[in-house]
Amino acid sequence: MLGEVDSAVLQRMNSLQSHRGPDGAQIWHDESCGLSHTRLSIVDLAGSDQPIGSDHSAVLVANGEIYNYSNLRQNRNLQQYAWRTKGDSETILALHQQSSLKGNIGAGSAGRGASDSATGLSKGSSARLHAKWISQLDGMFAFALWDPIVGELILARDPFGIKPLVRTLVEDTLLFSSEVKALRAHESHIPKLDEVALVARLAYEYPIDGTTLFAGVHQVRPGTVETWSIIDGKATLTGVARFEIQEVAPLPTSAWNPDTDAKILLDSFTTSVSERLMAEVPVGIVLSGGLDSALVAAVAHEAAEIAGQPVPACWTVAESEENPDWRAAEVVASALDLEHHQYILDDSTFEDYLPKLAWHGEDLDFTVLFFQPLFAKMAESVTVGLCGQGADELHAGYPRYTDIHSHIKTIDERLSAIEHPAARALQRGDVPAGNEWWMDNISPNSLIETKAISARLGDDGISIGGPSGSVLTDFLQFELEHGQLSNFQLRLVDRHSMAASLEVRVPFLGSAHRAEAHRLPMNWRLPAGGVDANRIDGLEKAALRRAADLTKLPSEIVRRPKLPAGTATSPTLIGELLRELSPRAEEIIARHPLMAGALNTQPDIAIGLGMFEALHIVDRGLGGKGKSVVDLLDGVI
Repeated sequence: MLGEVDSAVLQRMNSLQSHRGPDGAQIWHDESCGLSHTRLSIVDLAGSDQPIGSDHSAVLVANGEIYNYSNLRQNRNLQQYAWRTKGDSETILALHQQSSLKGNIGAGSAGRGASDSATGLSKGSSARLHAKWISQLDGMFAFALWDPIVGELILARDPFGIKPLVRTLVEDTLLFSSEVKALRAHESHIPKLDEVALVARLAYEYPIDGTTLFAGVHQVRPGTVETWSIIDGKATLTGVARFEIQEVAPLPTSAWNPDTDAKILLDSFTTSVSERLMAEVPVGIVLSGGLDSALVAAVAHEAAEIAGQPVPACWTVAESEENPDWRAAEVVASALDLEHHQYILDDSTFEDYLPKLAWHGEDLDFTVLFFQPLFAKMAESVTVGLCGQGADELHAGYPRYTDIHSHIKTIDERLSAIEHPAARALQRGDVPAGNEWWMDNISPNSLIETKAISARLGDDGISIGGPSGSVLTDFLQFELEHGQLSNFQLRLVDRHSMAASLEVRVPFLGSAHRAEAHRLPMNWRLPAGGVDANRIDGLEKAALRRAADLTKLPSEIVRRPKLPAGTATSPTLIGELLRELSPRAEEIIARHPLMAGALNTQPDIAIGLGMFEALHIVDRGLGGKGKSVVDLLDGVI
């Protein structure tokens, strides 16, 4: 909290997020700022309780891991810092103090310098200065650092948005947390559905930019630092700066030689996996049977040796032993001689887990129900997991990348089917003048870039060829910038793993591997078509498959086409639940006539919307726990 601090609210925020940190809960506050934290102990188990204070009076709460913390702690520039823990989070305080000693902090505090009329922020904002030291952090993180000397709160989120950070203003007070549900600890925060955000969600399949489905609740964007101060008695945003921007910068096809560069690509990934084995608790691997998780398993032995850690075991769930993913996972574990834990989902699994999925996910997800039982099983044995998320975004693995024209057409058709005025604004690329919501949540570029990509495609469909595969490059860049990873895939993994007090890490997004992946030629991500022996028979993620050929993975796994995660894992159970709930889906759609055109073609999302309202909107989101799926849906229709 920044503003009117209430210790009771801080305690309730911890309670609402207790699943994220069952190993301890503490609060700290002064007259202006309050920080609360629930801890999942992974590094420095006996120490590193948070909030963490420092000799320069700053106080920190952080979520996630700083993988290069050992190197940072040994940096001679940080020798003046008085370390209080042996953990990774304190390196954030040390870097902040170093910047303070250099005289950087406070130079651009609120109210100083000229004002930028477009944003209302100070041009000399200290956010730009903070971005310099934050850029030294290599990890997945979200943190809040309060500097009482200059009266400044720093909020920052890792470059991909792996770890969440949301915020809202309640009267004159800023509330911020890892999950939206914690904000309702303040009695004046009334959760409401944001219909404008819902329109974008129904069209794009993920919330775009800084949006959430909750009115007035915004995200700190990935790779971004914000500064806040109390001005005239009100918590005020004083600065915003990016400290890392992802850039898809493909080399020409001829610049990548599989005979030499596939090994470099594989080594970069092995390095990323070894870094993510950093833990003083057991680590496991999510093994779906697809290429991405199989590759995590394939380098597990070498990565564990580099990290000086035990070789992780693997976990797989499916609805039957005949499931293709189940069988592929068995092949992988056997070929790599890895300990393998397997669990069959029973018939009642989804009905039992759907309320938990809706409560923890804070979105409209439905077909990823297997995440909850999978992570719950893993958490019985390990505290940290590794998964294959991020590979498809970096290496062009999704089917939509083969026909971007059709995908953009589908987005436009969904918008056309929605009668809400926000759909027309999105189609025009308009940002209404003076509309603070749009300016804060949705970048003007995101409203027009899909149209620009579509216009370049013309009637010829996807245009991958040429020196850089420009259309595919633009589209991958669009998704990285506007939330496909941070607001969809990474949100799913974070919310549903932390629901089981399991921290899941994503080695494909490690700094070493993403640097190599961003420069891959487009024809080595998604071949232009036809059969080419150099490009693994025209399959997607061509370069990554060549790297996988250098491991012990069987050829049948390396050349296995991608399957959709949710429906591939449990198609029968999902289908049965959809049929059972179909009448209620129709009633939910009838309650949202302006959205009906898009919801009619997405019955799973309609059910998800009903669950969302039942668990997050009705009775301030505090009255739905413990109810069955049917009772919850009947309560909103």
